[in-house]
Amino acid sequence: MTESFSASFVAMFEALRMAPTFARGRRDARAGHVRSLSISGSLVVAQVRGPDDPRAFRSRIAVRAFGAAEWAGIEDDLAAEARYVADLLAGRMPTGIDAVFRRAGLTLLPLSLAEVAMDCACERWPMPCIHLAATVYALADSFETDPFGTFTWRGRGRDELLTRLTQLRATAQPAVVEPEPAAPGLGDLSNFWDMGTPTAPSPSPLRPARPDLLLDQIDTPPLRYGGVPLAELLRPAYQALPPISPE
Repeated sequence: MTESFSASFVAMFEALRMAPTFARGRRDARAGHVRSLSISGSLVVAQVRGPDDPRAFRSRIAVRAFGAAEWAGIEDDLAAEARYVADLLAGRMPTGIDAVFRRAGLTLLPLSLAEVAMDCACERWPMPCIHLAATVYALADSFETDPFGTFTWRGRGRDELLTRLTQLRATAQPAVVEPEPAAPGLGDLSNFWDMGTPTAPSPSPLRPARPDLLLDQIDTPPLRYGGVPLAELLRPAYQALPPISPE
């Protein structure tokens, strides 16, 4: 909460023209006479014991907590601005957040006494008493220390608010689809069907044009028939085979 916003909240009470009461309440708050201060949905409760009090008195300040539909609209508006969410996640009250509530026709803190209900166990009159005045200043100081107290007072706790804003921001982000990697080893698929013009294979050295040349390249057994070597006896048969031409 910015200081000027808290100051506006305090000024609403100070406008009651009860200067002595609020001057005393300010002193008691600064002196630590507000012994406890708790904030819940719509209600602030404090135990106040001034220097002249025989015991502590319970003082209460109530406002209207916003409904579920009102909070849903506010959260949508807050989540739409990344800076609002970033500040709140860092524990800071965003600058200009009051504009979000004004667009919804609301105010985060009450700015009119018609929005506030007060009572104190001391039952002194007129109201507000010095205990309530001290509570007002202690409450404003607590908003400076923990701005989430303002949201709690209006019905939305810190954890619930941050969880909701985080979910809304995550939903608003488009999913990033990673491209699937190409199958390994295929290279440029655009050239898959264009492999170029095939070239004719060169003749194999193991396939000679004359089949009987094989007899000259192998060692034939040293056999003779009628004095003629075996290789020469086989040569006419090999020569009768068709020649093998290169493809």
